[in-house]
Amino acid sequence: MTSPGMTTGMTTDTSPVRFDTKIAVLLREDLALWQRLNVTAFLVSGLGTRLPEVIGEPYADADGTPYLPMFRQPVLVFEGTGEALTAAHGRALARELPRAVFTSDLFATGNDRDNRAAVRAVPADRLDLVGLAVYGPRNAVDKVLKGARMHR
Repeated sequence: MTSPGMTTGMTTDTSPVRFDTKIAVLLREDLALWQRLNVTAFLVSGLGTRLPEVIGEPYADADGTPYLPMFRQPVLVFEGTGEALTAAHGRALARELPRAVFTSDLFATGNDRDNRAAVRAVPADRLDLVGLAVYGPRNAVDKVLKGARMHR
């Protein structure tokens, strides 16, 4: 049996797992390394809170020490220009895909309340996006990310 959003190519436990969904993050290409890591962490944290199907089972080591569950599939990270982010955001909105945004204003805030206020203060078409996370069917996410390149 497969989880929602997952198909397998073969019937054995060792067969490769293929997902018909995609988790992707698009980062503005001019971010500093620490910003890329921070923005990615913030963006993907939102997906698991609203989309329980993206979360796998809890982990445990051989001693039985429990660990938190993580995403059940890879997170692909892309980069692009500010214009590419704006276009991707528009396509994600048009396709009504689950998404999270990180704007440049959030680098100046220090808490969740101020982060939400900073995003709420700007209309969607004027957000200064530095990151976008999106989840959905692979082909829809691919269309949202058109023109972006895999992060190096």
